[in-house]
Amino acid sequence: MKEFWIYTLLRLALFAGAFAIVFSAWLLIAGEANILICVIVAFLVSGVGSYFLLERPRRAFAVRVEERAARASARFEEKRAREDVD
Repeated sequence: MKEFWIYTLLRLALFAGAFAIVFSAWLLIAGEANILICVIVAFLVSGVGSYFLLERPRRAFAVRVEERAARASARFEEKRAREDVD
């Protein structure tokens, strides 16, 4: 569960940083900023950035999910085998 929260917080931080940069740049260039467009651009930038920058935390999260799924599958198979014996 720790990996989930680390990855989620890093994604949120990346989005906040991208939003701050896009909003500031737009404000400096145009004098006023459209917040909706800034959110959309920041969402796209942070999505692409997270693909490259957050590969290690995403991989750690995926490994954790895979391990958990394997344990659940093993427990299910164990219970099913016990039912077959009975």
